[in-house]
Amino acid sequence: MDRRQGDAVTATRLRRALGRTAAVTARSVAIFVPVFGVATFVTFALRALSGLSPAQLQLGESATPESIARIEHQWGLDRPFLTQYLDWFGDVLSGDLGTSWHNGADISRLLAEGAVISLSVAGLALAIGVVFGFGFGVLAALRRSTWVDRTITGFMTVVSVMPSFVVGIVLVAVFAVGFGWFPSAGYAPADRGLGVWLAHITLPAIALSFDTVSDVARQLRSGLVAAYRENYVTGAVVRGLGPRRIFFRHVLRNGIGPALTVLGMKFPNLLGGAVVTEAIFGMPGFGQFAASSAQRGDVPAVQGVLVVSIVLVVVFNLLVNVVLSRVTPASARGV
Repeated sequence: MDRRQGDAVTATRLRRALGRTAAVTARSVAIFVPVFGVATFVTFALRALSGLSPAQLQLGESATPESIARIEHQWGLDRPFLTQYLDWFGDVLSGDLGTSWHNGADISRLLAEGAVISLSVAGLALAIGVVFGFGFGVLAALRRSTWVDRTITGFMTVVSVMPSFVVGIVLVAVFAVGFGWFPSAGYAPADRGLGVWLAHITLPAIALSFDTVSDVARQLRSGLVAAYRENYVTGAVVRGLGPRRIFFRHVLRNGIGPALTVLGMKFPNLLGGAVVTEAIFGMPGFGQFAASSAQRGDVPAVQGVLVVSIVLVVVFNLLVNVVLSRVTPASARGV
């Protein structure tokens, strides 16, 4: 094969890969768009179901029917429900999440400030989960049916049942209070220095990552062990391929799917777990903002939290689906 033919083959493969990626993306978007629409409708219906009003927050016990009607008119809450929803949904699509009932602040700005903290912690927790989960899972699969495999499986089972708030408290007691290696609470932005920023988010991220590490490791181990039993691996051995090439070319590519799927489902858990973890470590993040808004009855703020959470989960799952389509060809065909 000359150079021109090689370039043509490469171009054909690239077009096919891009076509598969585009097809998976289109299929995922076609699923996620109606899901997002339904989720936002249910989210907006929270105010009507809760019976809360900004007048209750602003006037308290002194609220009269006239003052309540006046304040609700100022907020546009006396209009038909669908009209309110369509206006709110249009604002959401433009990035405007409304105004807080509590202090009149812009919810988008408040959420952006908290999301930077929570995404920093959740992102590091996800990275820890990927690195150690894949490491333990691969090691257990390569040493399957040995003491190494049994030890890792048992350890991952123990780790999976440890609540993040218990792990967080232990980490603070040992590494923050005991050894003094990390700060026990608070958050420092990255512009104060990468080392200071990492020091503040490391313990919360480790506390959040335990469940991800255990589930990814166990799913990856199961997927790889199942892949080793397939006929194509036996054929590769018969053809004389080396163990490393068999693992990376055949086993890993076909056995990684369940682990990636679990990883996509773990991201919402990381955001949800941030509520408790941020409380333990005194971090004014996304979870703390959501909890305090719910306690105050600040419905627009809670709605903003839910919308941002939905968007983050949808985007992350879309990315996971695209990665799955590139790594495992069967997923691109919808198998």
